[in-house]
Amino acid sequence: MNNGSANQRLDLELQRIEKRIEELVSICNQLKEENKSLRQRQDILMSERAGLLQKNDLVRGRVEAMIERLKAMEHSS
Repeated sequence: MNNGSANQRLDLELQRIEKRIEELVSICNQLKEENKSLRQRQDILMSERAGLLQKNDLVRGRVEAMIERLKAMEHSS
């Protein structure tokens, strides 16, 4: 019976380990999906940022041109 109880404990320990491995695999899969989603979001945000930087440069150029025109008008008066 002692051998049987050792086998039973071993079986319980193996079941516990198997359950923990299944939980870890599930967590790993969830993290992979979350990582994929975050990378996609990062790509979108980087594209938006690039667009905003480009618009900012255009606006800066226009404002600088207006300032130059105003200075030129001021000097010609």
